[in-house]
Amino acid sequence: MLDMQSSVRVEDFHFPAGSAQLSARLYLPAGTPRVAVVINSATGVPRDYYQHFATWLAAEQGMACLTYDYRDFGHSLRGPLAASTATMSDWALIDMPAAYAEMQRRFPGLPLWVIGHSLGGMLGPLQPGIEPIARMICVCSGLVHHSDHPWPYQALARLFWFGHAPLLVKTLGYLPGRAIGFGTDLPPGVYWEWRRWCTTPGAYLSETGTRLPKPDWGRSNAQVDLFACADDDTIPPECVWRLADLYGASARRHLLRPKEHGVSEIGHLGAFARRNVALWPRLIAP
Repeated sequence: MLDMQSSVRVEDFHFPAGSAQLSARLYLPAGTPRVAVVINSATGVPRDYYQHFATWLAAEQGMACLTYDYRDFGHSLRGPLAASTATMSDWALIDMPAAYAEMQRRFPGLPLWVIGHSLGGMLGPLQPGIEPIARMICVCSGLVHHSDHPWPYQALARLFWFGHAPLLVKTLGYLPGRAIGFGTDLPPGVYWEWRRWCTTPGAYLSETGTRLPKPDWGRSNAQVDLFACADDDTIPPECVWRLADLYGASARRHLLRPKEHGVSEIGHLGAFARRNVALWPRLIAP
């Protein structure tokens, strides 16, 4: 088996996104890359979660791959979380397009691919700077309302939006994700905007034209693929198909069933887990 680590060069750096500086890691193949890839993380998922997938893209697919953390999160955190003014829409409408621009600057002659995990693909149709994207791959990205979750997961979601979590955010000034089992801490503005979208029918569509731009994916000629996982309780397949409608009639819809790919489970986070490497060729297939 190929020693992927030894065949990949890694560069750590920062790039500008509006008033923020984002911490990034670039994975480079041994030879000349054929595609430039940006991985947009899911909410609360640090860039390093994608290191094995990014290494595989570079070593075995010859792609230059950028991973990064959004403002006031992960390696990009500067100062106390309670003082952060970052919102989820800042992440999607400023930070993600800045990552696209950075890869265009570094690799101006290469096709630009975007692989968005959950939040990473959710606001694509609203974003500026999408015109150069050659391919958009959305994994477990969708428009979800808390009533969409199956039980018993729905009970956990309702607790997260209406129970202890909002009380803690009001008290502490940020979401203490580590303490409550969410995994990572988040800025207060990110939590409140996320909560509003997940507890409002239509999610962020209720705010387009006012707080948010209107969806307009027609500005891009990119091939779009959306992947839903049959065992994803966080973003069930029907929520992914709602988002697919915003990407247009030509967007391709794919349902991943664990047994069909020889894996035990995928869920919301597992598509990029090292144990599920068997899925990776499917995600980038033509």
